[in-house]
Amino acid sequence: MKFNHVANRLDARHFETVVEMLQSQLGFVELRRTERSIWLRQPGTNVDLQFSRSDTANRDEDKRRSQVSFLSDTPEAALQDLAAWAQARGLDATVGSYSDREFFLDAPAAFVDFVIEAMRPELAEYGVDVQLA
Repeated sequence: MKFNHVANRLDARHFETVVEMLQSQLGFVELRRTERSIWLRQPGTNVDLQFSRSDTANRDEDKRRSQVSFLSDTPEAALQDLAAWAQARGLDATVGSYSDREFFLDAPAAFVDFVIEAMRPELAEYGVDVQLA
């Protein structure tokens, strides 16, 4: 098997707003769309995001442990920019931290089972040499 994509759930009421944020602020492009889901990819990467519309009334209390993660030299500032973008569109969004190098954005009304994380690039330097086939 070969890794293809990761799927998360967005509240149906805020689905299009979050998709617009990923496209306009982070450069994601739409790969495929159905009535319930969308597949997105950020150019230069090889992992796709699938978001499905959800009507769930409750949110995962432990969702900060499930992230869509990005690398940034300025992770807190990058997430603050996304939070401001979301807030300007009426979506409550806050930035928190796991450490002084790892931060997360939560938009509780929209993100059902995840947060958006941004971390410093050195945290992704694992020292593992991976041979691609």
